[in-house]
Amino acid sequence: MPEKFDVIVVGAGPAGISCAYELAKNGVNVVLIERGEYPGSKNVMGGVLYRKMMEDVIPEFWKDAPIERVIVEQRVMMLDKQSATTFGYKGLEFAEEPYNNFTVLRSKFDQWFAQKAVEQGALLINETVVLECIVENDMVVGVRTDRPDGDLYADVVVLADGVNSLLGKSLGFHKEWRPDEVALATMEILKLDSKIIQDRFGLEGNQGVAIELFGDATKGIVGTGFLYTNKDSLSIGVGTLLSGMIENKLKPYDLLEYVKNHPMIRPYIQGSEPQEYLAHLIPEGGYKSIPKLVGNGVLVIGDAAQLVNAIHREGSNMAMTSGRLAAETIIEAKAIDNYSDVALKPYADKLLNSFVGQDLKKYKDATHHFEKFPQYFEQYIPLLNKSASQMFTVDGKSKWEKQKNIMSNIGGAKAKLKLAKDVYKAWKVMK
Repeated sequence: MPEKFDVIVVGAGPAGISCAYELAKNGVNVVLIERGEYPGSKNVMGGVLYRKMMEDVIPEFWKDAPIERVIVEQRVMMLDKQSATTFGYKGLEFAEEPYNNFTVLRSKFDQWFAQKAVEQGALLINETVVLECIVENDMVVGVRTDRPDGDLYADVVVLADGVNSLLGKSLGFHKEWRPDEVALATMEILKLDSKIIQDRFGLEGNQGVAIELFGDATKGIVGTGFLYTNKDSLSIGVGTLLSGMIENKLKPYDLLEYVKNHPMIRPYIQGSEPQEYLAHLIPEGGYKSIPKLVGNGVLVIGDAAQLVNAIHREGSNMAMTSGRLAAETIIEAKAIDNYSDVALKPYADKLLNSFVGQDLKKYKDATHHFEKFPQYFEQYIPLLNKSASQMFTVDGKSKWEKQKNIMSNIGGAKAKLKLAKDVYKAWKVMK
C-alpha cells in the first residue's frame, strides 16, 4: 500500500519549512519534499531575514541559526551613471537583542531550518520532484513523484513549490504568469575578508549593512539592485521585471556585471572573488495576482501564492507567515477531520487579514504604475542627482541662483506640472 501521511508539503523553502515545522511540533505526521540536493540548494533571495516572522516560528532562533551579520544600517542609493543620492538610517538599537533583521546565506540557513523541522518529527525527502497532484473525486489526496513507486498520499497537500508552481497551475489555481508578474533576479556571492568588510562599510563585530539600489542599477527598468554584507562575503544582485528585460533585450548576467562595475558600487566590492552565481524568478504581481489559495485538500503558500512585497523587497517574511498560518488551519481542520475547501478557507482569511495581505493590498498598483511610467527611473532620479550636485557645488553662486537653475532644469510650466502630477500619482499608489 502507498504510504499515507497527514500532510505533504512540496518545497523546502522558508514557507514550506515553516509549515512543516509547525505541523510536526503539534504532532502532525508531515513529509517535506525538496527537489534540490538539500534545502537551500535551489533557493535564492537577496539574503535579508526578518527577525519577527522567523521568531514566530522558533523563538530566539538567532542564538543557534547560521546568521551572517546583524543589520544595523539600511541605505537606499538613487544611482545615475556617475553619481548617487543616498538615504539611510543606522541605529545601534538594532545591534541589540532581539534585533531587527539579519543577512543569511540560504544554502546554510535553509539546511539548518529544515533540520529543526526534522527534529520536531517532520520527514525530509531531498532530490525528489513532485510531478503532479493526485486528485480523486475533486479532492487532492496525494502527489506523484519521479521516484519508483513514488506515489504518496495525505489528507492535505501544501504547495510551496515556488513562483512557477506547476502544481498550482495544473490544478487550475492560476494561469501562466505574464512577464510583468515576475522578475528575474541574478546575484553573486563575492568572497571578501571580514576585516576589509568592516573597515569598508564602517562596521564593528557582527554588524552588517543592507544597501538597496535604484535607477541606473537597472538601466532605468522597473526593479532594484542590492548589496548586503555577510561575515566574509558580499551578496550583490539585481532584479527587474521580466517584461522590461525582454523589451530592452537585456541579458540578466550582463545587467549584474553592469551593477558590479558601476563607479558608485565598484569600490565596495574591489578585491573580492566570485564564489557563487545564482538566478531565480521572483513573483512581482502582488495583490492582484494572488492565485486561488485553497481547494479541497490543498493549500498554496509562499512564492507559489505571489506573496512578495516588491516595494519593500520583502518575501521570506511573508513566506514564513503563510506557512505558519497554513499549519494552524490544517491543525484546526484535523481536529474536526474535515479537509474540504470550506474547512481550509480560514487560511486564506487569516493570510489576507494579516500584514501579508494588508501590505500587498496597500501596494497593489505600485509596480505596474512605475512600469507604465518609466520617467520615474529614467528622468527623475538623474534629475535628483543633478540637483544635489548643483546644491553641493561651492562656486560663488548664491543658493537662490542654484535653486533657479534646478527649477529651469525641470523645464517649462508644462514639465513642472507634469512632475507635480507624477509625484502625486506616485504618492497615491504608495500611500
